[in-house]
Amino acid sequence: MVSYEVTAALDPRLGAEFERYMREHHIPDLMATGCFVSAAIARLAPGRYRMRYEAAGTGELDRYQAEHAPRLRAEFTARYPEAALAREVLTLLERWP
Repeated sequence: MVSYEVTAALDPRLGAEFERYMREHHIPDLMATGCFVSAAIARLAPGRYRMRYEAAGTGELDRYQAEHAPRLRAEFTARYPEAALAREVLTLLERWP
């Protein structure tokens, strides 16, 4: 299992609209690619969020990066050009219940 995490920081006044956009558009569009098995969004602080997408393996993440990420990133950037983003890939070594 591979986790793809994106941290976004933006004007806290955009929080409610950002959360709605992520829930209603961006995350469903990302999940529709078929590259991920689950997704989650968390608020870290006002205006600061972390999204986590779980892929079955690196092949699915690579397919997402090559085939879908450019379009989804462009749509996101067009809507939130001021957002500061950080992306990380984590390889799950073990999971406990």
